Amino acid sequence: MATNLKNLSDYDPTLVPSAKGMKFGIVVSEWNQEITEALLSGAYNTLVKHGAKEENILVARVPGSFELTHGARHLIKNTDVDAVICLGCVIKGDTPHFDYVCQGVTQGISQLNVKYKKPVIFGVLTTNDEQQAKDRAGGKLGNKGDEGAITAIKMVSLVKTLKKHK
Repeated sequence: MATNLKNLSDYDPTLVPSAKGMKFGIVVSEWNQEITEALLSGAYNTLVKHGAKEENILVARVPGSFELTHGARHLIKNTDVDAVICLGCVIKGDTPHFDYVCQGVTQGISQLNVKYKKPVIFGVLTTNDEQQAKDRAGGKLGNKGDEGAITAIKMVSLVKTLKKHK
């Protein structure tokens, strides 16, 4: 669904499991920092709102969105997090760099989801301009960070539920 048809921060809280006892990693890009810090704030606050303890949320920063995959991989391999939320912002410019970064981070996060038994959440904005990014980082279209946190909670709950049926 196109974001302009749905607010990223709108969800039914009764459909969100408790995050109590869950551990989360958030890897956030430093590039487009005004945007990515707003995404981080949204994700962090939403996790806490749904019961995650602050000490169970580990934040790691990487230089750019392309490095999100590497940061997420190290969070998975070197910590006991239940899921990793990747937050970044790539704004289209005048060169094909946008396409390469977007393709690389998308494929990288997909590969992590296949390789590891922990959910890796795609919370990367890929916008045509800065205003579109602001609109999706706490602006009029909500916050992609909120959406990433809700997705992480739901996926951890799903994994835990399915493990019980093993």
